[in-house]
Amino acid sequence: MTAFKIGPGASADQKTRFFLVIMRLNLKFLLISLCVTVALITFALWANCGVGRGLVPKWPIQHNGEGGANPFDQTEEIDCIINQEYAVGCRKEGEEVYLPFSFLQKYFDVYGSLNVVDGSRRFDWTHSYGKVNYPKGAYDPRGIFMYFENYNVEMRDRVKCISALEGVPISTQWESQGYCYATQIAQFGLSHYSKNLTEPEPRRRVVEDADRELAPWIVPKNSTMNRTIDQRVPRGSGVTNMVLSFSTGKSFDTAVVLPMDHVLDLVLSVDVLLKPNSTLCVTLQNRETQRLYHVYYILADLLIGVQDENIYYGIGLNSTGVWKRLTRDLFVDLQKGLPQYVNTDKRRKMRRTELKVVEVSLLGNGSIDNLTLSTSEHIAHFYDAAEWLIRHQDPSSGGWPIPVRRKLGSGFAELARGWYSAMAQGHAISLLARAYYHSRGDQRYLRAALDGLKLFRIPSYQGGVLATFLGKYAWYEEYPTTPHSFVLNGFIYSLLGLYDLNSTAPANQSNEAAMLFEQGMMSLKKMLLLYDTGSGTSYDLRHFTLGIAPNLARWDYHATHVNQLLLLATIDPDPLIVQTAERWKNYMVGKRAQHN
Repeated sequence: MTAFKIGPGASADQKTRFFLVIMRLNLKFLLISLCVTVALITFALWANCGVGRGLVPKWPIQHNGEGGANPFDQTEEIDCIINQEYAVGCRKEGEEVYLPFSFLQKYFDVYGSLNVVDGSRRFDWTHSYGKVNYPKGAYDPRGIFMYFENYNVEMRDRVKCISALEGVPISTQWESQGYCYATQIAQFGLSHYSKNLTEPEPRRRVVEDADRELAPWIVPKNSTMNRTIDQRVPRGSGVTNMVLSFSTGKSFDTAVVLPMDHVLDLVLSVDVLLKPNSTLCVTLQNRETQRLYHVYYILADLLIGVQDENIYYGIGLNSTGVWKRLTRDLFVDLQKGLPQYVNTDKRRKMRRTELKVVEVSLLGNGSIDNLTLSTSEHIAHFYDAAEWLIRHQDPSSGGWPIPVRRKLGSGFAELARGWYSAMAQGHAISLLARAYYHSRGDQRYLRAALDGLKLFRIPSYQGGVLATFLGKYAWYEEYPTTPHSFVLNGFIYSLLGLYDLNSTAPANQSNEAAMLFEQGMMSLKKMLLLYDTGSGTSYDLRHFTLGIAPNLARWDYHATHVNQLLLLATIDPDPLIVQTAERWKNYMVGKRAQHN
């Protein structure tokens, strides 16, 4: 090692080398010091998190401990008198008084649960159960609809099943036997459209197409199965397509059977032609319990029928002898039949991963083609909803009538069967605008969406959805009640439908949608703060029209109000919208408007 002489006789080169060595030592010292500091801070934070505190500020606890004594060594059970009305058993520890959360939960309408985090028990308190979904960017009328990619409409308790005849949900929201509800059908379609944009490409397995994929079917004696020329293809087209045709006896021991062992891909797609007394059956097995379930698709005008482990869906008598495309989520079809025959105190919903397809069987006479199993078929479900809207739109009014009676509350006249909803119209228009875009200009969808505007011009007392507040501000009624109800969330959904159509339709056909949207936005800005209670929001304005107490919005509806405003703020830059959304969001964590 070379020694350095730093003195009067040292050369310039030696001085430079000595300076560099000192700088290296200083840098090493600084780096070591920084690492030690970071380690100490990390350990301190970890120690705090280990007892469930982390960076959450501690609420100061007041006590008068003396001589270092623990103020909590002495506890006392006392009565807390609530507003001089009743007593609640409480606990006094030091100078603090603790009330049972079971009382606080009901009294203040709050929520909480005991949880274990990092090995330590803690209590999580929440002021609301609503969830705010911040927009990921500017709203795109051709893209995801709000946050509907998170919706799973078909699994709602108030959905009886997905009709095998129409391919849309059957609602039990207001009548238990089930009916087609345009709002719910549009939500079903919009959710699948949004999922298609946010989820990975589905995994598909073609099981049988009678051309390239030939499955090993088991054909009993006296039954037949052949791959024949598809009569749907016009002669002379130069295209030959094959289909699988079958003919069996009447008993199931004569059915043509395809054994399988297929998991996870539980969405069945198939082209099917059934003749009288014919059936397509899919057998599912619970992989944990080994229990078998049989889901039948039959020629009947039946929504759903259940007999033991057998679940029946009707594809319609009018489907006899004609080709029909079925897209069925087997997990949903099973789940909707399951609660009707499982006699337990707590009906546990089955998980998709528990099931596998073990058999497909064909009974009677008919043909199938393009039998496929996949993880999802979102676009097929989307178009099922769009086609339902085309078939069931009233040609004179342009509306989708609600086929059940509805009484919104005491003081409102009952709505007779066949009433119209601005929310249903708005949702339907949002879906049809996207179908027009996605189909690359199918005019059927555009015409239906434009016809859906008619009811926005007709006063509610004349069968439309238009109301007027104080004789001045136009409002599109979710429920066209007498007197007017002015429901907020349904009105905003109708505005989104108008905006979607205005943005999607050709310029020479979008003027009316634009006018209705602008008219509605002006009303919203003038009336929005009427829904602000200082700690939440009102669902409607019945406190104004009926002169009664406000109808406070549940936290899920309040969260919908917030989410809708946050989305509108990406369309309209008016500060009123985003400021109101932020204030209402703060109500969800317990903040309130200031006192005088």
